[in-house]
Order: sequence, then C-alpha cells, then structure tokens
Amino acid sequence: MKIETAIQQANNILKKNYIKNSLLDTELLISKAINKDREYLILNNKMKIRQNDYAKFKKLIIERSKGKPIAHLVGKKNFWKYDFYIDKNVLIPRPDTELIIEQVLKIYKNKQNIKFLDVGVGSGAILLSILSEKKGFFGTGIDISKECLNISKKNAIKLKVNERVKLYKSNIDNFKKGKYDLIISNPPYIKKLDLSKLDKDIRNFEPHIALDGGLDGLSEIRKVINKSAELIKKNGKLILEIAFNQRIEVKKILENNGFYVDAVIKDLAKNDRCIISKKI
Repeated sequence: MKIETAIQQANNILKKNYIKNSLLDTELLISKAINKDREYLILNNKMKIRQNDYAKFKKLIIERSKGKPIAHLVGKKNFWKYDFYIDKNVLIPRPDTELIIEQVLKIYKNKQNIKFLDVGVGSGAILLSILSEKKGFFGTGIDISKECLNISKKNAIKLKVNERVKLYKSNIDNFKKGKYDLIISNPPYIKKLDLSKLDKDIRNFEPHIALDGGLDGLSEIRKVINKSAELIKKNGKLILEIAFNQRIEVKKILENNGFYVDAVIKDLAKNDRCIISKKI
C-alpha cells in the first residue's frame, strides 16, 4: 500500500470517530510508525509502506480512534520551543500554559540569577523551558508522583539543564526546603463534578490527580498559596495558572495570605488564565 493511501484510509477512520485534527494526527502517527518526519511523507507519499510498519500504524490509529491522546502515542509534546517526553503519568502541557513562561521572561528580563520553585512539576515543561531561556536561573520542582519526577529528570537531561535543577517527591504542605524569588504552579483546578464533562481524550487518559481541584476547584490552589506565603521572599512573585472563572476567588485567597495581585493575564481565547502576585 502507498503511504498516501494509508493516510487517506486512516484519516477517514479518525473522522468517523470524531477525532479533531484527524489528518494532522494521521500524519504524526504514520511518521511515528515509519520513523520518518512529516516532510518525508510529503516527498515520498507514492512510496509503499512496509508491512510491519503498516501493522504498527494501524494499531496506533485504532488507539487514537478510541481517544488516546496523540502525545501518548508518539511519546512527546512540543511546548514553548522544545519537545518534551510525555507518558500517561503526566499532564500533557497545553499552549495556554506558555503564558507563565512569557510572564516570567518579561518580569525577569534584566535578572540574571534567581531561585524559583515549580509546584506540581509534571513533565517539567514550565520549569525546564524557563531554565533553557535563562542560563543563570536555578530551579526546584516538586511533585507527589515519582513517575512525574522521572519524566522531568529525563527532560532536564535532554535539554541539558539538569545541573541547575533539583527535584523532590513532596506535596506542597510538607515542603520546607529553601526560600524563593519566584514560585510558579499550574495546579489542579477543575471541579471534581466537572471531570466527567471533559473531552474523552482528557477524561479517560490523563491523570485525574493533575486535574482534580476538589469540590470547588480551589483546594489545591489554596494549599499552594498558603505554603507559598512561607516559602517566598519578600517582594517575591507567585504566578499561578487558574480556570477562566476563578479570578475573584483566587484574588481573595492571595490577599488573605499577604499577596498583592499585580495582574491577571488572558489566554488566546480571552479568558482569565494566569494570575501574577507579589508577597508584601
């Protein structure tokens, strides 16, 4: 079978299963199966696909048609400027989360050397992207998942920033190491009852522990803010990702813990997404 025919047939299968971006996903999966980039597909689409590669490709398409995320199937996700190793144990990084990196680089553009903490480090996407941009920064990441920390470590080595990273298995309540110029976090902030309403890609395949923000969606955010008040230096910054409808509540929690809200940043859909505060 020619590559172009295999792509057409698989694209139709994904479309019938209501998979968004079916053609892009098909191309990414055939690239994975034949171990070539997408440019190769365009230049060689009349070539025949080998039987064992086609068997691999069919298996990947079946998995994708059931909703398994493309990042899990190809084992990576592009975020900021880098490809990060991803597996089922970590939350897949989203483009909206790049706002945190943009804001950190803007706030600290004239600073060469700071110590910062990432609470709930996951794949390391936020922490390691910042370290890759700022060669004098030192980062600490904590997570309650050993699997997340292993992926973070792997990504740190890949991006050659591992000598400026410390990773600890801990929840925020019990973490006591160091004082920080900056704390960042993309904590779980979805209401427990709303988890069942998420797209099947997320609901059935991504770790609920990285999504579940408790009954009101704020339980983990509260913990991060409460503990950050102890861990952060005076005038240090706390930058959080939040849900589109949490600005007012999060602002109150911050103010009650001795933080002044500098700004609320909107995402590409013009929803509140990132809140920047300062310890006073």
